[in-house]
Amino acid sequence: MTEIVVAVAGQPNSGKSTLFNMLTGMRQFVANYPGVTVEKRVGRMNYKGYKFMLVDLPGTYSMTSYSLEERIARNFLLKERPDIVLDVVDASNLERNLVLTFQLLEMKIPMVVVLNMMDAAESARIKIDVNGLSEELGVKVVPTMAKRGVGKAELCDALLDTYQLAGDINDFRLDYGPQLNRSLNVLQEALADDERASAYDLRWLAVRLIAGDEEVSKLFTGSLA
Repeated sequence: MTEIVVAVAGQPNSGKSTLFNMLTGMRQFVANYPGVTVEKRVGRMNYKGYKFMLVDLPGTYSMTSYSLEERIARNFLLKERPDIVLDVVDASNLERNLVLTFQLLEMKIPMVVVLNMMDAAESARIKIDVNGLSEELGVKVVPTMAKRGVGKAELCDALLDTYQLAGDINDFRLDYGPQLNRSLNVLQEALADDERASAYDLRWLAVRLIAGDEEVSKLFTGSLA
């Protein structure tokens, strides 16, 4: 049976590694990403007759290409195209963590958002409308407390449901304002005729090109680094 590849992404201190351990237990091994000495943690789990391979991406605050960790995480998503991105969010710092969430959503890979550390959010008297957030983002949102193993079954169900509905990609679009949206539309139309852009979401490419992203610019002068 083909393994379902899940890329586990998230900002530092979001409890990403704890959640990775909760899902995979001792079924883990460590390798290196190609060309660098950064460790690549890979784990496996079985659920309801399906096999999952989870790759723990380096913790990053964004999906730009300024740091080595950001380049590794983003290039894995672009080159390997996992079946699902599992975005681990610190529920007690939701606003800051959503910066990465928005960038991941724009890449148009099937995705599940984990509201981890819900106990910390509750202690800080933070209330989150989980269903409302899921509706706004267009993906499944699952509250968890990975340290206690709370939410594991619900998360596994969300991963399986998302895999089975993989053709139904989220229609999330961040509003950049009228002027920038017009520029993005013009650039998208130009990219639509470029064969090198065919493997990527055109709006995501347009956003990154306007932002002056050097790594994405290499798509049109050569391969990604």
